[in-house]
Amino acid sequence: MLLFLLSVGLTLIFGMLDVINLAHGSFYTLGAYAGLAIAAVTGDFWIALALAPVVVAAVGALIERGCLRALYARGPNAQVLLTFGFIYLFDDLVKWIWGAHVRSMPPPAMLAGSVALGALRFPSYRLFVIVFGLAVAGLLWLLLERTRLGAILRAGVYDREMTAGLGVNVHRVFTGVFAVGAALAAVAGVIAVPIQAAYPGMGVEILVRTLIVVVIGGLGSLKGSLAGSLILGQAETFGKAWFPDTSMFIIYGVMVLVLLARPTGLFGRELR
Repeated sequence: MLLFLLSVGLTLIFGMLDVINLAHGSFYTLGAYAGLAIAAVTGDFWIALALAPVVVAAVGALIERGCLRALYARGPNAQVLLTFGFIYLFDDLVKWIWGAHVRSMPPPAMLAGSVALGALRFPSYRLFVIVFGLAVAGLLWLLLERTRLGAILRAGVYDREMTAGLGVNVHRVFTGVFAVGAALAAVAGVIAVPIQAAYPGMGVEILVRTLIVVVIGGLGSLKGSLAGSLILGQAETFGKAWFPDTSMFIIYGVMVLVLLARPTGLFGRELR
């Protein structure tokens, strides 16, 4: 589910803007540290979960309006180089503000225990992450498939010029989509801290897995992000359990098999 929250933001950004945002993992890192800072001030995990994505969404909107918008007409190379540069910028910013040591945060008290499911017991917080991720998937599906805003977004994906010709402020929609994608990455960062802790470079580590999820599921596809996340998560978990020395090979092997069968991914579309 953490991979899904990250990959769906990335695939939304690509689907609407045609931008492969390599700085997406940095939004994950910023969300984690913003959540830590807000929780330290308020003492409440839920407030941190609500406010940290707003902060990171504002950062994403500023980046889209101030930096990326001028590069839409210059092709993917300029966009990739710019977002790659933001990785170093945000990592150094995190080290400057919070330092380089590992930070953690306990789960909220109501989720600190475990739940018995049959003969097994599972940590309550991890079950919350699963349910939360599925709830986000359902809400995004409703937004994209059952609302006027979703219709505008889908129209913009397939024909940006016609959508603008119908009177839609496409640039404003672009900014909103980029901000929402950044916010989803920040949400993943906040809920990951009680499980994995926060440290500089955490976004770079998970970015590779996120990109593999997007490739497996298909660029620009919501259901592809969910399916790719579940496939990759299972492959990585079983790989670490049964073949710990070759777990990364298994991840890439799954990606290769999917691409051999479907070059555009499971639910992907052709690149424009």
